[in-house]
Amino acid sequence: MNLRRRRPGDFLFRLSTGSFGLLLVLGVVAIAVVLWMDSTLSIRQFGFKFWRTSTWDPVAGEFGAYPFIWGTLYSSVLALAISTPVALGIAVFLSEMCPQWLRTPLTFLTELLAAIPSIVYGLWGVFVLVPFVRSLQTSLPDWARALPIFSGPAVGVSMLSAALILAVMVIPYTSSVAREVLRTVPTAQREAAYALGSTRWEATKVALHYARTGIVGAIMLGFGRALGETMAVTMVIGNTPTASWSLFAPQYTMAAVIANEFTEAVETLHLHALVEIGLVLFIITLIVNFASRLLIWRMTHERSQAPAAAPAPRPASA
Repeated sequence: MNLRRRRPGDFLFRLSTGSFGLLLVLGVVAIAVVLWMDSTLSIRQFGFKFWRTSTWDPVAGEFGAYPFIWGTLYSSVLALAISTPVALGIAVFLSEMCPQWLRTPLTFLTELLAAIPSIVYGLWGVFVLVPFVRSLQTSLPDWARALPIFSGPAVGVSMLSAALILAVMVIPYTSSVAREVLRTVPTAQREAAYALGSTRWEATKVALHYARTGIVGAIMLGFGRALGETMAVTMVIGNTPTASWSLFAPQYTMAAVIANEFTEAVETLHLHALVEIGLVLFIITLIVNFASRLLIWRMTHERSQAPAAAPAPRPASA
């Protein structure tokens, strides 16, 4: 008799767990449908021009999301560039070099950073990061401040402040996942490196190479976290709808403009434009997640397709 027929509980368990997974899919689809339906007026009036234009004037009824898309991507990429070396350094130290008596408290403190509310990060950014960035800009020589990347008013609330606070918020996510990935590296990998005469650093490089797929996933997780951050960025970025390469210029993000203007949107077109910004952010997040999964799959596929080492030649008989 079939074992599956004798145990109907297994089928019910699979059915129930599968329904939970289906709920996630339905939830994502429901979010996309609601965002689409509540932004149809803006989509019909502006089309793809909404993605490309920079005018944001609720009074005149002109809306373009390009400055917000630029600010979101620019701040997230800057935060990723700042946070990734620090997060990987923390992960390598905790998993490879940290003394046992210090590992537990440092791990706890690192994970504690992820539990701090974003509004607290925003307050810290206002009182610490904004004055620091302002003093950094004023200390630059005149020739440097004339460069486009360092131009802008010395007010402190700027793209650099937003990138720095995002980097601090992203570090615990990336470092925690990267640390767990490094802990899954087989001990035989390190022992083989030491047996060949490798130093501690060379053995660590072997572990990093082995865990590179998971580390990329950790970095992309931090990138996704930075894309959707709202309150902390709103408090330090300056909230000016302009697109600029300058690190010291006040700019804007998609999440910030929704948080600032949603309760004040009295015109239907204004409200639909804000919801369409949410739809754009949703699409960008899906694209980033799909690209990260594709990159991880490609790296895993290349590892599985790597040719095995050729066997050593047998000595010739006398």
